[in-house]
Amino acid sequence: MRRILVTGGAGFIGSNFVHYLVEHTDAYVVVLDKLTYAASPEALEPLPADRVELVEGDVTDTGLVDSLVGSLTGAEDAVVHFAAESHNDNSLRDPSPFIRTNIVGTFEILEAVRRHGVRLHHVSTDEVYGDLELDDPARFTETTPYLPSSPYSASKAGADHLVRAWVRSFEVAATISNCSNNYGPWQHIEKFIPRQITNVLAGGRPKLYGAGENVRDWIHAADHSSAVWTILNRGQIGHTYLIGADGEQKNLEVVRMILSILGRPEDDFDHVTDRAGHDLRYAIDPTKLRTELGWEPQFADFRAGLADTIEWYRANSDWWRPHKDAVESEYAARGQ
Repeated sequence: MRRILVTGGAGFIGSNFVHYLVEHTDAYVVVLDKLTYAASPEALEPLPADRVELVEGDVTDTGLVDSLVGSLTGAEDAVVHFAAESHNDNSLRDPSPFIRTNIVGTFEILEAVRRHGVRLHHVSTDEVYGDLELDDPARFTETTPYLPSSPYSASKAGADHLVRAWVRSFEVAATISNCSNNYGPWQHIEKFIPRQITNVLAGGRPKLYGAGENVRDWIHAADHSSAVWTILNRGQIGHTYLIGADGEQKNLEVVRMILSILGRPEDDFDHVTDRAGHDLRYAIDPTKLRTELGWEPQFADFRAGLADTIEWYRANSDWWRPHKDAVESEYAARGQ
């Protein structure tokens, strides 16, 4: 049986990928996760124990990482590296965990796959490219220069550079993907879409940074998962692939859409203090992924995917509601 080590596999995007593997492949999945506040081991509980193993540990732990990677002895075994600190606001308050996990952790993964000759796919973000002007028709491509604007995006850019250097210097068999903003089940309620959904479900009002003109390119986590699996199996070693679903939306329009789906007036939200250094617009050009590897998103209709996500949060209030007050208190302390 093919074995896949998924770092950060109890996090939002990582756990969705583990679900994808169980549903669409016969692989045995080993999850390495530090189980920080952003992890949801509950997301893995419904999965069969004979298919998924959860190892609690830090991706910067040299011995543990080496042991797990060393257990991948099959020709098709691989590491998919999702583990990352990823919340921009948190990186502005304390960058140090982002440097340790995103840069040092990636170094440890690279050294382990180099020692054991294991295939690696490294999951990154479009935020490494900085941002685009709101009226710029351009989109990010695989050749867009890096211009990160936060400690989070800078740490991910550094990790990407390490992967490319290890491919060139040590012939590590690795690919990279840079993805746009994800949404879907199990996303922490500190993030934009689930925060707005749960605000309404809890009887409150959505909170919109500034004027809400900032644009994000949204993709459902299930589509991200299928794209990563496609790249792992068919991508060219040393290549980067951008993952997107043509889902550009202004933050204002996303909030209005959530309110509309939930039967609330579209102006029933509060403007709050804008984020420091808030990137204006992200936009992914996924042409290479689609033309070279034949990938297509299943959630091409953003409103339909958003409605499904809202229903998931409605049905799983026992998971998010115990944490809601604490998250909102932290935002309120910052005027957000």
